[in-house]
Parts: sequence; structure tokens; C-alpha cells
Amino acid sequence: MVEMKIFGLAVDEKAQSPVIILKDEASDLALPIWVGPVEAMAISLAINAVETPRPMTHDLMGRVVKALGARLSAAEVVDLREGTFYAELVLLRGEGEGCEVLRVDCRPSDAIALAARFGLPVRVARRVLDQAGTRTLEAAQAQFSGVERDKWTEELENLSPDELKYKM
Repeated sequence: MVEMKIFGLAVDEKAQSPVIILKDEASDLALPIWVGPVEAMAISLAINAVETPRPMTHDLMGRVVKALGARLSAAEVVDLREGTFYAELVLLRGEGEGCEVLRVDCRPSDAIALAARFGLPVRVARRVLDQAGTRTLEAAQAQFSGVERDKWTEELENLSPDELKYKM
């Protein structure tokens, strides 16, 4: 597994779809993952530490995990099959040598949103990077128009908590 950081959000100009770009800080390796607009919004809220009047879905998930006696440990992108990324949340229950590791299948967008919300590491399987990673960040960014990317980022950043109540 390679630990990566959430580098940012962009918009795929051709598909008009949001893309999360993960980046390995130790190299120029980047991984673009296409997500839906609602998922991109959740990730953007977490990245930008936007406070909402009520808990959002990913806040709720973190609270449920804690209430069940476990803790979130990591988000991992574990596979890529037929153009679809697969991810798992890594949860820990217990302490020390008796600590139980639980893996929960989920969408990468949800795993990344939880990682952003709760400060979890994001890891990507080497085989996924071999299949879909780009050797330079510029290659990943070249797929997106700067104007469209900036427009999307500006739109997300300008939402107020009141607007979120109606849009989400």
C-alpha cells in the first residue's frame, strides 16, 4: 500500500464529472478517481473544514463507528476492476495485541470523505496505482481544464451552511 494525500478536486471536462486527485508525496505519482457531485461536495466540505448546522452523513458514520466500540483507522483503495475502483474502511476494535482489525467494503468516495473528515490516512494498493496512476501530477491535471476546475472549486467553497441544508 502507498499512502497518498488528497491533492484536490477537479472537473473532467469531457464527462463534466468531479474527480478527486490523490498524490503520493514521495513521488510525482497521482491517482484520479471520478466521483459524483454529491460525493465531491462531501469531500470538499471536509477538506475545507466547513461547519454544517447538523451532522452530515460522514459525520454520522464516524459517530456510529465510535458508538459501536470501534475506531476508524484508514481508508484504502484496494482494487480496480472493469473501470470501477473498490475501497475498504479499516476499523479497529479493542486495544493492544487483542485489537481486532475490521475491513468494510465501500465506495472510494465515501472512504476518502471519511478520511478527510477524520484525518485518516488514505492508502492505495500498488496494483491499482500500476493500472490507473499517472507518473506525474501534470499528466493527471492535463485531463482537466483549469477554468472548469477553478469554477468547480469556487462553487464548492462559496456555499454557506444555509445553502447546504437545501442542496444536500
